[in-house]
Amino acid sequence: MLAPLAVVCRRAAALSTLVLIAGCHVPPAASPAVASALPLKKLRLYETGVGYFERSGDISSSSDSLPVPASHVDDALKTLIVLSSGEARVTGIEFDSVLSGGLSRSLAALPVESDAPVTYREVLESLRGIEVEIKAGAEAWSGQLAEVTDAPPIHLSPRAASVAAAGTGGKAPALEAGRQERAAVAPDTQEDLYLTLIQRGGAIRRLRASRVDQVRPVDPIVAGRLGAAVGALSGRAAQIRRSLRVLAESAAPVRLGYIAETPVWRSTYRLLLDGGRAKLQGWALVHNDTDEPWAGVSVELVNGRPDSFLFPLSAPRYARRGLAHPDESLSTIPQLADRTPDQIWGDNADGSITSMGFGSGEGRLGGSHGMGLSGTGSVMTLPDGSTEESEALSIGNLAEVAQAVGVENGALFTYRLAGGLHLRAHGSALVPFTQQDVEAQRLTWFEGEQERGRSGARLANTTAQTLPAGPVAVYEASGFAGETGLPRLKPGERAFLLFGVDLDVALRTAARRPEDATQRLVFEGGRLTEHFVRKHRRTYAVENRGGEGRRVHVALDIVKNASARGFDAVDFDEASGRPLGVLRIGPRSKLEREVTIDEALQRSHDVRSLSSRALREKADVAALTAADRAALGAAARLFEEVEKTDREKAAESASIGRIEKDLARLREHLEALGDKSGSPAGANPLVVRILALEDELSGARRRLEQLEAQREARLASVKGELDRLR
Repeated sequence: MLAPLAVVCRRAAALSTLVLIAGCHVPPAASPAVASALPLKKLRLYETGVGYFERSGDISSSSDSLPVPASHVDDALKTLIVLSSGEARVTGIEFDSVLSGGLSRSLAALPVESDAPVTYREVLESLRGIEVEIKAGAEAWSGQLAEVTDAPPIHLSPRAASVAAAGTGGKAPALEAGRQERAAVAPDTQEDLYLTLIQRGGAIRRLRASRVDQVRPVDPIVAGRLGAAVGALSGRAAQIRRSLRVLAESAAPVRLGYIAETPVWRSTYRLLLDGGRAKLQGWALVHNDTDEPWAGVSVELVNGRPDSFLFPLSAPRYARRGLAHPDESLSTIPQLADRTPDQIWGDNADGSITSMGFGSGEGRLGGSHGMGLSGTGSVMTLPDGSTEESEALSIGNLAEVAQAVGVENGALFTYRLAGGLHLRAHGSALVPFTQQDVEAQRLTWFEGEQERGRSGARLANTTAQTLPAGPVAVYEASGFAGETGLPRLKPGERAFLLFGVDLDVALRTAARRPEDATQRLVFEGGRLTEHFVRKHRRTYAVENRGGEGRRVHVALDIVKNASARGFDAVDFDEASGRPLGVLRIGPRSKLEREVTIDEALQRSHDVRSLSSRALREKADVAALTAADRAALGAAARLFEEVEKTDREKAAESASIGRIEKDLARLREHLEALGDKSGSPAGANPLVVRILALEDELSGARRRLEQLEAQREARLASVKGELDRLR
């Protein structure tokens, strides 16, 4: 809590007002001696924007505090841990309460429901009923401040107005009388207040606030509360340094750790490619955003993201209680004090309380950081004609080459900087955290057929360390080669880094039309799934105009369940999930290579979209078993009946359409001619034809319904035959 308030001063001008809260000679309440902070020895920085601060030393009357900003007190209190062993016994952590804006306003009798800055009038009104001392020049009065009201403007005589104007214009008057008359004029005569003071003995005095130099509450508690409110409502209240004082029973070494918000540490790399060798150098960007310099602090950089959240803990909290009141309508005059229980009841009638808590289940705290849950569900069916990787055939796995051979080191990996870090307060530093020999192969990457390839490298993390993500500057013997980004890599994992354009290598591709060969048919859930092998024949022509040999990686638009013959090697890119064909070419040379690729695919068809012709074609596939071919042949014959029904349905639908058009035309004629003869309906030829067509339409619709039922029955027979395909 800030030092007790002493004086409320006001200096006013025509367009601006300054409210000054100044110190007074009121003795402050007893407070513990100012303690120096326990030395900061260790700092562990996480990628989630928090840091673990560890301080250690002997607990004594001169060194027993943890300096943290007010905004970090909650984090420190919910994570503080005592790590030392031995005779030291910590009995508690004592600290000044962190007051919320509403609580500080309430304690100081300032308006609670307002977010606007505190005005001079509100400060004075908070002192109503309080004993104050008022000074105006050489005069002073003391007593209780009874009321603060608006004062009428002062009407100046022409001479006084000219004197005031001369004073505000910065022109020094020549006459002593002018100085005295100008001193009697209020600097702000438009927005003024009356202060009503009840002095000891009952005398009542009314003073203009514009002529008052200072108002001082006599009670130091009142002054302290007003001062605390000023601190809590300050725009820099969250940056005010607060001390958490350690209470220990004996002076002995102790280690205390806690979490506080810190800037996220970030990594940046330099990769040196030198023939078949490569060296990776990692640098970390570290920021000290505290007011405390780091002197030889042991810094650890954690490559991992443990959960951390904000939780209000340090500020006092009050539970809402119900207010009991009499059922009878009792008079409210007189009452106990200026604020009655009925007024309290009325101000809290809505009973609105905003709360936050933890619930059971899996998730993360906060509305903007949700955790999605995944699980098994129904198998997605393919739209007719679309293809995907086959689940029933296995002809190869082009992703096997990308399996990691490293050891899982857990969710967190820690780098400890060599030596202690010296960093000034609010300073930043770029510090090295790793330098390792790694496996990296220089390559040229082609995204299919294109005129220009991309310079790149295939980097394998052959170290025992997890490498955090970050930008990479690539260097070769000739100098800077380009920039790229490194994803987070665990030991044994690999990544392809592309960092420039390779102007020396060109690629041309010629491809034949792919051929599909059915291998298996499965009928399930009303859908016929065809598993087949798609054969590609491609010719790759590579030209290398450079003076060094190249490894050309070509991204293939095929699934993993495939085989490739004709490449010098096959690789796989985990990031894009695509196989890569590798061709090696010497310096200043050309290469032409024919490649054969087989990939296992499947496509699914709804039974209603099939045809007897398609089923007969599948029945002739030699790769199928004899039982499957027999089932397909029987299904094809049954489907001919389905197609016959479809033709009959089409003819009946056309007949219905013709009848509906004739009916519409005849009704229009009947409406246009009218029938005013009063003859029976059967005597009108138009009516007779309309009735006949309506009977014909009803019959056609019944036949169409019968054909639809017949089609469904015949389609069920087809499904019965196809069910034999398993």
